Amino acid sequence: MDLDRRALMTAGLGAGLASATVSASGALAQTAELKNLEGAVLPAETTEYIDLWPNGPAGLLKADLAEVVKTSPTPPPRRLVNGVVRPRLAVYRPEKPNGAAMLVIPGGGYTYISVDHEGHNVGRVLSAAGITVFVLYYRLPAEGWADASDVPLMDAQRAMRLIKVKAKDYRVDPARVGVMGFSAGGHLCASLATGYGAPVYPAVDIIDTQDARPAISAPIYAVISMKPGLTHAGSRGNLIGANANADLTARYSTENHVTAQTPPTFLLHAEDDGAVPVDNTLAFRAALKTAGVPVETHLFPKGGHGFGILNPVVPWSGLFLHFARQQGLYA
Repeated sequence: MDLDRRALMTAGLGAGLASATVSASGALAQTAELKNLEGAVLPAETTEYIDLWPNGPAGLLKADLAEVVKTSPTPPPRRLVNGVVRPRLAVYRPEKPNGAAMLVIPGGGYTYISVDHEGHNVGRVLSAAGITVFVLYYRLPAEGWADASDVPLMDAQRAMRLIKVKAKDYRVDPARVGVMGFSAGGHLCASLATGYGAPVYPAVDIIDTQDARPAISAPIYAVISMKPGLTHAGSRGNLIGANANADLTARYSTENHVTAQTPPTFLLHAEDDGAVPVDNTLAFRAALKTAGVPVETHLFPKGGHGFGILNPVVPWSGLFLHFARQQGLYA
């Protein structure tokens, strides 16, 4: 990697887990002071949340489903959320908004949502650059919902529509709202980028008349395909079932649904990823190139999986910000 590319780059967490709870507002306990890779203090964790659905989401089949947060006792904390029954957005408002916004979707194999290094930390880094960030807490498909395989995309579409409708309140241009997702959240990011118009839920209010197409997309070390041998087995099992047939596999393999209308895309993966094969990113890139969609791809030789946005081994946020600026997300 040359020095000019390194000059663009600025802005791993883990171990044993203990249970925690969510407050009535939906906020989690705030983390300690956080710094970017250059040592600058990042904004505090937000306490602002907005619900996606006016009367709660439809289709709950498991009446006793309740949200649970588990957190690592070793610093920095890494919180893993499951049992989401109140899908919502954590909002990061920059001090000097530049009119751009990003919907950020943490991963977790569709088993949980890794809300810190793939969510709140991303919000803190990108909002420091002037981008308004909305971190998505979405429903998980294997937890007891009707139309389970489409439940994450329902929440992602609704989130994008809600952000655009409320854009003026957040000093955001509704034409400049992108999406970024990590791992299984990257699959959901790619699902929104390719299936923003899919009729996965009936309209509940005027918000659902809004176009859900993102301006740009950024699937990061993403699960792109559901094809056996290529996919992440846990994500496939939770989303469509380990024994899903060929038609269902094809339907939820996002590389099959790229068109010329798919938004410009930023791709990032470590080639030594032992959880999600790098061939997922290469398959999506090939589909984007075939469709004539602008795509920027970064492959790092080392980094593994789940490195988030503040791992010095894979310092990539500056690359993304450069791409976003080139694509007109902000000046």
